[in-house]
Amino acid sequence: MSSLRLTAARRIESAGPTAPTFAGPTITVDGVTKVYGPRGSHTFALDRISLEVAPGEFCCLVGASGCGKSTLLNLLAGLDTPATGSVAVHGRTSLMFQESALFPWLSVRGNINLALRLAGVPKAERHDRASELLHMVRLKGMGGKRPHELSGGMRQRVALARALAQNASVLLMDEPFGALDAITRDLLHDELERVWQETGLSVVFVTHNVREAVRLGDRVLVLSSRPGRVVDEFRVDIPRPRRLDDNEVSSLSGIITDRLRQEVRRHGA
Repeated sequence: MSSLRLTAARRIESAGPTAPTFAGPTITVDGVTKVYGPRGSHTFALDRISLEVAPGEFCCLVGASGCGKSTLLNLLAGLDTPATGSVAVHGRTSLMFQESALFPWLSVRGNINLALRLAGVPKAERHDRASELLHMVRLKGMGGKRPHELSGGMRQRVALARALAQNASVLLMDEPFGALDAITRDLLHDELERVWQETGLSVVFVTHNVREAVRLGDRVLVLSSRPGRVVDEFRVDIPRPRRLDDNEVSSLSGIITDRLRQEVRRHGA
Protein backbone atom coordinates (compact mmCIF):
# COMPACT_ATOMS: atom_id res chain seq x y z
CA MET A 1 0.00 0.00 0.00
CA SER A 2 1.23 3.46 -0.82
CA SER A 3 1.01 6.12 1.80
CA LEU A 4 0.85 9.87 1.42
CA ARG A 5 0.61 12.19 4.38
CA LEU A 6 -0.14 15.78 3.53
CA THR A 7 -0.33 17.67 6.80
CA ALA A 8 -2.02 21.06 6.72
CA ALA A 9 -0.35 23.40 9.17
CA ARG A 10 -2.00 26.41 10.69
CA ARG A 11 -0.82 29.61 9.01
CA ILE A 12 -1.34 33.27 9.86
CA GLU A 13 -3.77 34.75 7.35
CA SER A 14 -2.45 37.85 5.59
CA ALA A 15 -2.49 39.57 2.24
CA GLY A 16 0.06 37.11 0.90
CA PRO A 17 1.89 33.86 1.63
CA THR A 18 3.71 33.59 4.90
CA ALA A 19 6.40 31.39 6.33
CA PRO A 20 5.09 28.48 8.45
CA THR A 21 4.59 29.22 12.14
CA PHE A 22 5.49 25.74 13.41
CA ALA A 23 8.80 24.14 14.37
CA GLY A 24 10.33 21.40 12.26
CA PRO A 25 10.73 20.80 8.52
CA THR A 26 8.23 22.19 6.03
CA ILE A 27 8.79 19.12 3.85
CA THR A 28 9.73 15.60 4.91
CA VAL A 29 10.23 12.83 2.35
CA ASP A 30 10.91 9.53 4.09
CA GLY A 31 12.04 6.43 2.17
CA VAL A 32 9.90 7.16 -0.89
CA THR A 33 9.91 4.78 -3.85
CA LYS A 34 7.94 5.51 -7.02
CA VAL A 35 7.53 2.99 -9.84
CA TYR A 36 5.80 3.14 -13.20
CA GLY A 37 4.57 0.42 -15.49
CA PRO A 38 2.85 -2.96 -15.06
CA ARG A 39 3.89 -5.60 -12.55
CA GLY A 40 6.95 -7.47 -13.75
CA SER A 41 8.29 -4.59 -15.87
CA HIS A 42 8.45 -1.76 -13.38
CA THR A 43 10.51 1.34 -14.07
CA PHE A 44 11.84 2.85 -10.86
CA ALA A 45 11.70 6.65 -10.94
CA LEU A 46 12.63 7.11 -7.26
CA ASP A 47 14.16 4.58 -4.90
CA ARG A 48 13.96 5.06 -1.12
CA ILE A 49 14.62 8.79 -1.40
CA SER A 50 14.64 10.84 1.79
CA LEU A 51 15.08 14.57 2.33
CA GLU A 52 13.89 17.50 4.40
CA VAL A 53 13.33 21.17 3.58
CA ALA A 54 13.33 23.75 6.37
CA PRO A 55 10.83 26.61 6.67
CA GLY A 56 11.91 29.46 4.40
CA GLU A 57 14.68 27.41 2.76
CA PHE A 58 15.50 27.67 -0.94
CA CYS A 59 16.42 24.10 -1.91
CA CYS A 60 17.60 23.23 -5.43
CA LEU A 61 17.60 19.78 -7.03
CA VAL A 62 20.01 18.89 -9.83
CA GLY A 63 20.47 15.63 -11.69
CA ALA A 64 20.58 14.00 -15.10
CA SER A 65 17.46 13.80 -17.26
CA GLY A 66 15.15 11.06 -16.06
CA CYS A 67 16.43 11.02 -12.48
CA GLY A 68 12.97 11.64 -11.03
CA LYS A 69 13.15 15.36 -10.21
CA SER A 70 9.77 16.18 -11.73
CA THR A 71 8.27 13.00 -10.25
CA LEU A 72 9.37 14.19 -6.82
CA LEU A 73 7.72 17.58 -7.35
CA ASN A 74 4.48 15.86 -8.36
CA LEU A 75 4.57 13.86 -5.13
CA LEU A 76 5.19 17.02 -3.09
CA ALA A 77 2.29 18.75 -4.86
CA GLY A 78 -0.05 15.85 -4.09
CA LEU A 79 -0.54 15.07 -7.78
CA ASP A 80 0.77 11.53 -7.34
CA THR A 81 1.36 9.00 -4.57
CA PRO A 82 4.44 6.92 -3.72
CA ALA A 83 4.60 3.15 -3.92
CA THR A 84 6.27 3.07 -0.51
CA GLY A 85 7.38 5.63 2.01
CA SER A 86 5.73 8.89 3.02
CA VAL A 87 5.58 12.55 2.04
CA ALA A 88 4.65 15.22 4.57
CA VAL A 89 4.16 18.81 3.42
CA HIS A 90 3.11 21.41 5.98
CA GLY A 91 1.00 24.11 4.36
CA ARG A 92 -0.34 24.71 0.87
CA THR A 93 1.80 24.04 -2.19
CA SER A 94 1.91 25.81 -5.54
CA LEU A 95 3.57 24.34 -8.64
CA MET A 96 5.23 26.40 -11.39
CA PHE A 97 6.32 24.79 -14.66
CA GLN A 98 8.85 25.52 -17.39
CA GLU A 99 6.01 26.78 -19.58
CA SER A 100 3.82 29.54 -18.16
CA ALA A 101 0.62 27.56 -18.99
CA LEU A 102 -1.51 30.71 -18.88
CA PHE A 103 -5.05 30.65 -20.21
CA PRO A 104 -4.75 32.53 -23.53
CA TRP A 105 -8.36 33.74 -23.51
CA LEU A 106 -7.90 35.46 -20.15
CA SER A 107 -6.05 38.69 -19.50
CA VAL A 108 -3.05 38.80 -17.16
CA ARG A 109 -5.33 39.98 -14.36
CA GLY A 110 -7.91 37.35 -15.31
CA ASN A 111 -5.34 34.54 -14.94
CA ILE A 112 -4.39 35.82 -11.50
CA ASN A 113 -8.01 36.39 -10.47
CA LEU A 114 -8.86 32.80 -11.37
CA ALA A 115 -6.12 31.52 -9.05
CA LEU A 116 -7.38 33.84 -6.31
CA ARG A 117 -10.93 32.56 -6.76
CA LEU A 118 -9.79 28.94 -6.58
CA ALA A 119 -7.85 29.81 -3.42
CA GLY A 120 -11.08 31.06 -1.84
CA VAL A 121 -10.28 34.79 -1.85
CA PRO A 122 -13.58 36.76 -1.66
CA LYS A 123 -14.56 38.53 -4.87
CA ALA A 124 -14.41 41.96 -3.22
CA GLU A 125 -10.74 41.42 -2.35
CA ARG A 126 -9.50 39.96 -5.61
CA HIS A 127 -8.89 43.19 -7.52
CA ASP A 128 -6.65 44.69 -4.83
CA ARG A 129 -4.85 41.41 -4.23
CA ALA A 130 -4.22 40.95 -7.98
CA SER A 131 -2.85 44.50 -8.13
CA GLU A 132 -0.50 43.73 -5.23
CA LEU A 133 0.77 40.61 -6.99
CA LEU A 134 1.29 42.45 -10.28
CA HIS A 135 3.28 45.06 -8.41
CA MET A 136 5.28 42.34 -6.64
CA VAL A 137 6.39 40.77 -9.94
CA ARG A 138 6.91 44.22 -11.54
CA LEU A 139 4.05 44.03 -14.03
CA LYS A 140 2.08 47.01 -12.78
CA GLY A 141 -0.13 48.35 -15.57
CA MET A 142 0.00 45.09 -17.56
CA GLY A 143 -3.16 43.52 -16.12
CA GLY A 144 -5.22 44.08 -19.26
CA LYS A 145 -2.76 42.41 -21.62
CA ARG A 146 -3.29 38.92 -23.03
CA PRO A 147 -0.54 36.30 -22.76
CA HIS A 148 0.32 36.49 -26.47
CA GLU A 149 1.12 40.18 -26.06
CA LEU A 150 3.85 39.46 -23.51
CA SER A 151 7.44 38.30 -23.82
CA GLY A 152 8.45 34.90 -22.46
CA GLY A 153 9.95 36.49 -19.37
CA MET A 154 6.79 38.49 -18.70
CA ARG A 155 4.65 35.38 -19.05
CA GLN A 156 6.79 33.64 -16.43
CA ARG A 157 6.32 36.65 -14.14
CA VAL A 158 2.56 36.23 -14.55
CA ALA A 159 2.94 32.51 -13.79
CA LEU A 160 4.86 33.42 -10.64
CA ALA A 161 2.14 35.89 -9.61
CA ARG A 162 -0.48 33.20 -10.23
CA ALA A 163 1.48 30.75 -8.09
CA LEU A 164 1.71 33.30 -5.29
CA ALA A 165 -2.04 33.98 -5.61
CA GLN A 166 -2.70 30.49 -4.25
CA ASN A 167 -1.51 31.68 -0.82
CA ALA A 168 0.92 28.78 -0.61
CA SER A 169 3.75 28.49 1.88
CA VAL A 170 5.66 26.05 -0.36
CA LEU A 171 6.56 26.96 -3.96
CA LEU A 172 7.56 24.05 -6.24
CA MET A 173 9.36 25.12 -9.43
CA ASP A 174 10.10 22.73 -12.31
CA GLU A 175 12.78 24.36 -14.49
CA PRO A 176 10.76 27.60 -14.67
CA PHE A 177 13.45 29.57 -16.55
CA GLY A 178 14.87 26.80 -18.73
CA ALA A 179 13.37 28.10 -21.98
CA LEU A 180 14.44 31.73 -21.51
CA ASP A 181 17.46 33.55 -22.88
CA ALA A 182 20.39 34.16 -20.55
CA ILE A 183 19.72 37.85 -19.84
CA THR A 184 16.01 37.33 -19.12
CA ARG A 185 16.82 34.35 -16.91
CA ASP A 186 19.35 36.42 -14.95
CA LEU A 187 16.80 39.19 -14.39
CA LEU A 188 14.20 36.68 -13.22
CA HIS A 189 16.70 35.20 -10.79
CA ASP A 190 16.81 38.62 -9.15
CA GLU A 191 13.01 38.89 -9.09
CA LEU A 192 12.50 35.39 -7.70
CA GLU A 193 15.10 35.94 -4.98
CA ARG A 194 13.45 39.23 -4.01
CA VAL A 195 9.95 37.68 -3.88
CA TRP A 196 11.25 34.70 -1.88
CA GLN A 197 12.87 36.99 0.67
CA GLU A 198 9.74 39.16 0.93
CA THR A 199 7.32 36.25 1.40
CA GLY A 200 9.30 33.74 3.46
CA LEU A 201 8.26 30.87 1.19
CA SER A 202 9.96 27.50 1.22
CA VAL A 203 11.10 26.82 -2.37
CA VAL A 204 12.00 23.54 -4.07
CA PHE A 205 13.60 24.42 -7.40
CA VAL A 206 14.42 21.82 -10.08
CA THR A 207 17.04 22.75 -12.67
CA HIS A 208 19.61 21.23 -15.02
CA ASN A 209 21.71 24.38 -14.67
CA VAL A 210 24.17 23.94 -11.79
CA ARG A 211 25.16 27.61 -11.77
CA GLU A 212 21.51 28.57 -11.50
CA ALA A 213 21.18 26.25 -8.51
CA VAL A 214 24.19 27.79 -6.77
CA ARG A 215 23.06 31.32 -7.67
CA LEU A 216 19.66 30.80 -6.04
CA GLY A 217 19.85 28.03 -3.47
CA ASP A 218 20.62 27.77 0.22
CA ARG A 219 21.35 24.11 -0.48
CA VAL A 220 21.85 22.01 -3.62
CA LEU A 221 20.87 18.33 -3.61
CA VAL A 222 22.42 16.03 -6.24
CA LEU A 223 20.19 13.18 -7.41
CA SER A 224 21.47 9.95 -8.90
CA SER A 225 20.52 8.78 -12.36
CA ARG A 226 17.38 6.65 -12.45
CA PRO A 227 16.28 5.56 -10.00
CA GLY A 228 16.57 8.88 -8.20
CA ARG A 229 18.22 9.05 -4.78
CA VAL A 230 19.91 11.93 -2.98
CA VAL A 231 23.60 11.09 -3.33
CA ASP A 232 25.15 14.35 -2.16
CA GLU A 233 24.27 17.78 -0.84
CA PHE A 234 26.10 21.09 -0.86
CA ARG A 235 25.42 24.01 1.47
CA VAL A 236 25.72 27.33 -0.33
CA ASP A 237 27.24 29.75 2.17
CA ILE A 238 28.05 32.42 -0.42
CA PRO A 239 26.66 35.81 0.69
CA ARG A 240 23.67 37.23 -1.16
CA PRO A 241 23.12 38.86 -3.55
CA ARG A 242 25.00 36.55 -5.90
CA ARG A 243 25.74 36.71 -9.62
CA LEU A 244 26.16 33.81 -12.02
CA ASP A 245 29.69 34.97 -12.86
CA ASP A 246 30.88 35.42 -9.26
CA ASN A 247 34.11 33.54 -8.59
CA GLU A 248 32.63 31.71 -5.59
CA VAL A 249 29.53 30.72 -7.57
CA SER A 250 31.73 29.47 -10.41
CA SER A 251 33.99 27.50 -8.05
CA LEU A 252 31.18 25.72 -6.22
CA SER A 253 29.34 25.08 -9.51
CA GLY A 254 32.45 23.33 -10.81
CA ILE A 255 32.64 21.08 -7.75
CA ILE A 256 28.94 20.14 -8.02
CA THR A 257 29.24 19.56 -11.78
CA ASP A 258 32.17 17.19 -11.23
CA ARG A 259 30.10 15.28 -8.65
CA LEU A 260 27.20 15.10 -11.07
CA ARG A 261 29.47 13.80 -13.82
CA GLN A 262 30.76 11.08 -11.51
CA GLU A 263 27.20 9.98 -10.85
CA VAL A 264 26.23 9.99 -14.51
CA ARG A 265 29.35 7.99 -15.49
CA ARG A 266 28.69 5.50 -12.70
CA HIS A 267 25.35 4.69 -14.30
CA GLY A 268 26.80 4.61 -17.80
CA ALA A 269 24.55 7.48 -18.97
